[in-house]
Amino acid sequence: MALVKHNNNSISAVTSMASLTTGAMTLISEQTASSSASVSFTTGINSTYPIYRFEIINMNPATTNAIFEFQGNTSGGSGFNETITSTSFRAFHREDDSSTNLLYLINDDQAQGTDYQHLANGVGNGSDESLCLELFLFNPSSTTFVKHFMARCIFYEDANMPVDHYTAGYFNTTSAIDEIAFKMSSGNIDSGTFKLFGIRDS
Repeated sequence: MALVKHNNNSISAVTSMASLTTGAMTLISEQTASSSASVSFTTGINSTYPIYRFEIINMNPATTNAIFEFQGNTSGGSGFNETITSTSFRAFHREDDSSTNLLYLINDDQAQGTDYQHLANGVGNGSDESLCLELFLFNPSSTTFVKHFMARCIFYEDANMPVDHYTAGYFNTTSAIDEIAFKMSSGNIDSGTFKLFGIRDS
């Protein structure tokens, strides 16, 4: 888009610019998985930020065709078994161009369930196969509202295709959520970088 000059004022006449700091992200913590049964964030999720963002970079599982999933704990809780209602869909395209699809995932949603929430179903474990993901958790310290989340991930599925997987839902509790854990449904997490960010003034 071209710049438009009004009233013959030059750029040199500009004395100040609006602040662009609103919504800035702050890295809170980072973990590197190495044959890990799970990766948990048990500190850093509190009332400091209204939005928390998790980034997972090149997560590679030990077991092929397993499910990558997450859960939360309320403040003072244990067991990572909060009540979740969620929805999930994905798109895929096979390497050999034999099929493509966009579909709702009946087996990956929950209706007042307490299981770990599926984020990616069928992740490959080959040496060149991995998953990358971003997950947002909104206002987790609220004691008034349920705790919404949404996630998007792209991964190399074990059937040789890229999968673009979307998940959204809420923890159906008015208690604060202050812990989040990620794991595979079967086997360990061989490798991957897990980051937690806070987003302020949002």
